[in-house]
Amino acid sequence: MKLINRTRIADLFNDGVYNKEVCVKGWVRTRRNNKQVVFIALNDGSTIKNIQIVVDIEVFGEESLKTITTGSCIFVNGLLVESKGYGQSVEIQASEIEIAGTADPNTYPLQKKGHSLEFLREIAHLRPRTNTFGAVFRIRHHLSFAIHSYFNNKGLYYFHTPVITASDAEGAGAMFQVSTLDFKDLLSKGVKEIDYSNDFFGKKTNLTVSGQLEGELGAMALGGIYTFGPTFRAENSNTPRHLAEFWMIEPEVAFFDIHDNMDMAEEFLKFVISYAMEYCKDDIEFLCKMYDNELIDRLHSILNNKFVRLTYTEGIQILENSGEKFEFPVYWGADLQSEHERYLVEKHFNCPIIMTDYPKEIKSFYMKQNDDGKTVRGMDVLFPKIGEIIGGSEREADYDKLLNRVNELNMSIDNLWWYLETRKFGTAPHAGFGLGFERLVLFVTGMTNIRDVIPFPRTPNNTEF
Repeated sequence: MKLINRTRIADLFNDGVYNKEVCVKGWVRTRRNNKQVVFIALNDGSTIKNIQIVVDIEVFGEESLKTITTGSCIFVNGLLVESKGYGQSVEIQASEIEIAGTADPNTYPLQKKGHSLEFLREIAHLRPRTNTFGAVFRIRHHLSFAIHSYFNNKGLYYFHTPVITASDAEGAGAMFQVSTLDFKDLLSKGVKEIDYSNDFFGKKTNLTVSGQLEGELGAMALGGIYTFGPTFRAENSNTPRHLAEFWMIEPEVAFFDIHDNMDMAEEFLKFVISYAMEYCKDDIEFLCKMYDNELIDRLHSILNNKFVRLTYTEGIQILENSGEKFEFPVYWGADLQSEHERYLVEKHFNCPIIMTDYPKEIKSFYMKQNDDGKTVRGMDVLFPKIGEIIGGSEREADYDKLLNRVNELNMSIDNLWWYLETRKFGTAPHAGFGLGFERLVLFVTGMTNIRDVIPFPRTPNNTEF
């Protein structure tokens, strides 16, 4: 083939220049033909839109075109012209075609449209080639970029916290253990109690559930940081909202109180959603049309409404007086369920809310205690269809109060001594929050199963891809 620099298909639709020689490379989505012409819909992943390739059968010969089937990869040189056909603004009149990789039409699983999302999860190695997952993963990229842009613009530093840890930040308990010990060998020898001093790290270690505790150390030195990395939870949950491996964004900022924290959370969410709506317009419109026709309106509602702020106590009162029959009972001290959160957001206020001042018994040990002795300065941001999308708090800065809380919960001081010491040496007020990235992607794409917004979902009995 004549050497011409490749142009992304997305750029061909954007630059508005016709009658020029171009080179495109991509995968065949569809092929149709009459006696004179073959029409090939080609996609290279840069856009939801396919570019139409017009191939003169007499020039190329029928035999040379037989292996150009759905799923095959081809390189095309040709003339970019304004299209006279319906549904596309430009097309390419092919002058040269090279077949880089064939796809057997008898075995390629994406021959037809309309595959179920359940089926596509079984072929995660190929599902990014579909319109749906191409759109989802482009949106995921742009949201990632927007997150980094927001925090960089705010002067926060990207801080890398460990994946392997001896501490359990959330007190969740369900963690994946990391070990080099041969447990099968130990079991065969009748060992009743594992001696972790012989393990690689000399103690029991796990995959992290959160980078928050280490992130606080960064904030106490750099002023403000954020983490963005994988986290792991070993809950045996096969639900549309649970993953064993997922990504978390966790900013921590020195000298912030809970009000600063709420302001940043609201501004942050509006920034990244606005960015996605600007740079993923075609993909969001596609998902709105195919999966959730209220998606765009719902995204606009986040941007156009100020988040309502109320205390947990006020929220409980609203729920108790609602007249609704909830599956889970409502009372002061109850850990709110998704049905409660969504009632407040979708029916009572009809806009996002930030709930604060939760009972200390249902929140983590590190949250700053209020003077009433019953509540802590926790905050949750609640969204329509999602429920909690952000959880955060002002952190407890007082050493004695924090130590007492650790002891109340029978937590291991041996694994938290370094965290407690930050309250002994130059302690300062600080606050932060955590955002499960996949929940954000769920909200922005309108998808309903969290397994459909991460390229390779890790769930019970599933590590194939």
